[in-house]
Amino acid sequence: MRPMRLYINIDHVATLREARKTDEPDPVAAALVCQDAGADGITAHLREDRRHIQDRDVERLMAAVRVLNLELATSPDIVDLSCRLRPYQATIVPERREEITTEGGLDLSRPNPRLRETIRQLELAGIRVSLFVDPDSRTLDAAKDLGVPAIELHTGRYAHSWRRGDDALNELRRAANHAAAMGLAVHAGHGLTYANVAPVAAIPEIEELNIGHSVVSRSVMVGIRLAVVEMRQAISL
Repeated sequence: MRPMRLYINIDHVATLREARKTDEPDPVAAALVCQDAGADGITAHLREDRRHIQDRDVERLMAAVRVLNLELATSPDIVDLSCRLRPYQATIVPERREEITTEGGLDLSRPNPRLRETIRQLELAGIRVSLFVDPDSRTLDAAKDLGVPAIELHTGRYAHSWRRGDDALNELRRAANHAAAMGLAVHAGHGLTYANVAPVAAIPEIEELNIGHSVVSRSVMVGIRLAVVEMRQAISL
């Protein structure tokens, strides 16, 4: 059984910054703290509408962190930026401007020339490609046919229903087993929290978890005391 890798998504550090359009909190500084705390990698989603992470953030992350997983859709300008910067991994996700956060996995039920071309461009740039998909066997078969080395299972249904039974967890277990049996590396993420992550982490085929919002939310609670102490010190000089 492979050791579990933890990638921390720092998008919502940038969300807080963009609320004021200022320079803090700095997602790159946050990424370095996460890395120092034991994160195996950093994940950032450069969305087409640039609602949180910005192009400059990605450039700075590439220069600062050891391992970057860049989430992106198939927007040509973002694909071009990724090919130029060459992060270790690019995870292709679906994207709609009106959504608050990614609502599901890629639709692989029909031919998608743009997706195939995006995969080809990223691979030619030497970037490891992963596809963000729902835990469905037909979707996983389609991902395998696209020739990618890895998939990330969308854990949203589990995150919304884990208190009501094991159906969604068993769905993830079956999907992880199916994907691994085909030789795909299995990652997982979306909506995982301190309260619900353990059963997913226990699935032996899953080798990487991507978690962001819960960690950023928790940091507000466990880190704000020190921030107040430091501000009290600053005004007492």
